Amino acid sequence: MIRHLVHLRFRSDVTAETKAALYGRLAGLSGHIEGIADFQHRENVSVETSLVRGFLDMFWFDFRDEAVRDAYLVDPVHQAIGGDIVAALDGGADGVFVCDIAL
Repeated sequence: MIRHLVHLRFRSDVTAETKAALYGRLAGLSGHIEGIADFQHRENVSVETSLVRGFLDMFWFDFRDEAVRDAYLVDPVHQAIGGDIVAALDGGADGVFVCDIAL
């Protein structure tokens, strides 16, 4: 299993409603791409604010295997959602950090 962790630094003008809508669209990928085992999103509650560097939001997908992760990466629906997320981030693509781990 692959856990795909995505940390986000949203612009200060992005509302909780906008974030919820983006996360809802991401959650919809579970019914669109076979092999997605789980989707979660959370707020970063770390007290190490100097190390957080504004990455206050995150989400992750658990993929059955690398092939599912790779299909997700090139999926046009995912890419459209990703484009909308990047447009809402502080610094665009500089406002996202991705890490994949094997479970």
